[in-house]
Amino acid sequence: MSDRKNRMYLCIDLKSFYASVECVERGLDPYKVNLIVADLSRTEKTICLAASPAIKALGVSSRCRVFEIPKNIEYIAAPPRMALYLEYSAKIYSIYLKYISKEDIHVYSVDEVFLDVTDYLTMYQMDAKELGVMIIDDIVATTGITATCGIGTNLYLAKIALDISAKHTEDHMGYLTEELYCETLWDHRPLTDFWRIGPGTAKRLERVGIFTMGEIAQAPEDMLYDMFGIDAELLIDHAWGVEPTLISDIKKYNPMTNSITSGQVLDRDYAHDEGRLVVKEMTDLLCLDLVARDCVTESVTIHIGYSNALNLKPAHGSTRLAFPTSSARIIVEAVAKLYDEIKDSRYPMRRAFVYFNNIVPEGYEQYNMFVDPEDLKREHNMQKAIIDIKSKFGKNAILKGMNLEEGAKTIERNSQIGGHRAGEDD
Repeated sequence: MSDRKNRMYLCIDLKSFYASVECVERGLDPYKVNLIVADLSRTEKTICLAASPAIKALGVSSRCRVFEIPKNIEYIAAPPRMALYLEYSAKIYSIYLKYISKEDIHVYSVDEVFLDVTDYLTMYQMDAKELGVMIIDDIVATTGITATCGIGTNLYLAKIALDISAKHTEDHMGYLTEELYCETLWDHRPLTDFWRIGPGTAKRLERVGIFTMGEIAQAPEDMLYDMFGIDAELLIDHAWGVEPTLISDIKKYNPMTNSITSGQVLDRDYAHDEGRLVVKEMTDLLCLDLVARDCVTESVTIHIGYSNALNLKPAHGSTRLAFPTSSARIIVEAVAKLYDEIKDSRYPMRRAFVYFNNIVPEGYEQYNMFVDPEDLKREHNMQKAIIDIKSKFGKNAILKGMNLEEGAKTIERNSQIGGHRAGEDD
């Protein structure tokens, strides 16, 4: 195995993935056809999940809202089919496995991966670019989906080569070493083009006269640590094109604490009581997730966003449970109580997020004198049975009374993937 300093990575991105899948399914060329992926059954304010390269070339952003598309542009609107996109993603992952072991693959998202190709170049008698071309050509031949590629001597440089350098080459492939990075990108603007630098970080740097990576690299480190704390270390490393993390490090990483979460943006404003119902449904489903993982939670946090028409600060609060548990009966009651405590009942809700904090294995579950362990055991067995039935017959095979109330969202969400339609028939 080569050392950390002599490695070569590919970062491969599937071009306009969702839109490209829809074009392939229709026998269309995404570079010639204007197509967006958006659920027009919602409202014109719905966000486009993807846009074909052809319509992007006309200035349409892949994450714009439908009403923002100029009226003079004709386009095809494809409703999201998340299950289909996951099928394509799995098929493409199997292509990566033809060339690279899974231990050397890090799936960054449904349409982007990192490949550590260091120990494969000698075997294939190729350089990194030739190997990247071979993999990308296989993806196109097998699925019809085109891809771009960044090549770098560390994970960060591969990502930047993809995000920035590849956009300025005819073959859509970029290559960076630490030296090339400093030579070619130290003066690049805006800073937000760089991975992990968001608008907030860029604005804070602008206030002290820093607009480029080169200026970050030359800035006093004490000032950067005062501004960003421990995060300054990563910022300084990246300013110099340095990234010591390996894919093997990512795979070995175990977080000190674990949590699971559920969130949704509603299609209309929900009155206070309706909102409580939605939050209870979300909590109930998260409890089943806990049971499936053989875990319990120690505390719960909820975050409630009010109507878009109101300029109100979101409601946010946490509650610690009497003991670590996965009991829906206990947790749903605690969350409903917390909801009524933190949310102003006068104002409607538009967004809701529920977090189960400090997830630990079931062995940590403890009881107090006010709880009958046998009751909890019976509920736990029932939850296990519900999970088994849902896995065999579908998520809507078993429903609770609250799922049938007006305003309930569980039935609809059970037919979605990632909050979007799974397919045409859901």
